[in-house]
Amino acid sequence: MMDYEGILSRKPFSAAKDEKKLMYGEWLTELTDYHRKHCPSYGQLLKHLMIREHGQMREEEIPMLPVGLFKEMDLISIPGDKVFKTMTSSGTKGQTVSRIYLDRDTANYQQRALANIGGDFWGEERLPLLVLDSPDVLKNRNLFSARGAGILGFSIFSSRICYGLDQDMNLDMERIKQFLDRYTGKRILIFGFTYIIWKYFYQALAKSGQKLDIPEGILIHGGGFKKLEDQSVSPHEFKERIREVSGIKEIHNYYGMAEQTGSIYMECPQGHLHASLYSDIITRRVKDFGVCSHGEKGIIQVLSPLALSYPGHSILTEDEGIILGEDDCPCGRLGKYFKVLGRISQAEIRGCSDTYDG
Repeated sequence: MMDYEGILSRKPFSAAKDEKKLMYGEWLTELTDYHRKHCPSYGQLLKHLMIREHGQMREEEIPMLPVGLFKEMDLISIPGDKVFKTMTSSGTKGQTVSRIYLDRDTANYQQRALANIGGDFWGEERLPLLVLDSPDVLKNRNLFSARGAGILGFSIFSSRICYGLDQDMNLDMERIKQFLDRYTGKRILIFGFTYIIWKYFYQALAKSGQKLDIPEGILIHGGGFKKLEDQSVSPHEFKERIREVSGIKEIHNYYGMAEQTGSIYMECPQGHLHASLYSDIITRRVKDFGVCSHGEKGIIQVLSPLALSYPGHSILTEDEGIILGEDDCPCGRLGKYFKVLGRISQAEIRGCSDTYDG
């Protein structure tokens, strides 16, 4: 069985190309066989694809499930009474969403991976956390949306939590100022989803003419740029505007999804998204799903050894990206680094960060 303690005891950006490629071939072959036995639907799929059992595969040979399949089928490798938490993906109102079933072990592994990745960027000390969202997102603790899961996931880095928006998504300036006054001069972690931050934090501040002063703030945001791109807001402009109204100097985007919670891809100071030891990325050509070269645009495939309670260890996303390099980012982190270009044109339009439609 997989040595998860061994995997999670390693630093997240410590595996160089050859070692990681070898490990991922072994780990994901084992997981493919495991899920074949424990998830009948997945086993049937492999049978139709004529994927033979017990054959050692290279990382790029691991069968990949289209991410949309998690909307259409209950893909689960544990008995129903072992389900500890159900994650749902992003989606605007009325759309079908993915349902990801986690047992306690898988949830634990994913949370520890997230803690290790975050610790590599802002240290292991718990920091005051300002969540730029409404606490109402967490109302149903047994059924987590992508937003709820993100908030709960990043709360592990917090010494104290303050929600910056009220139940109606209005900026609660009095509460925010009280929180900031309490931690003046200290580092503060700030978390939210990209579009929520833009609409309910930046635009609210800009409209009111008010500014905050959070020079020691570290802003982490994710959930895609689609809605901002529709408004012609680039990632660079997003950062500049946020800095103008808040004084926040350190801003990190991240790429991740409910189907592989925890093993997120964080943006380094060079503006590159990084695959850690707990995840990997391959880009595929649209015409034949062949593996792209570095620098070549393709559909993003994400891989992770942490998907134990469901067959989500190899997923073909609906996003396009470019792998920029491996092991040689100037930030010093080992592993592949890349950028996301957006949704493939044929993909179903999913709302960013299981969008608030207000």
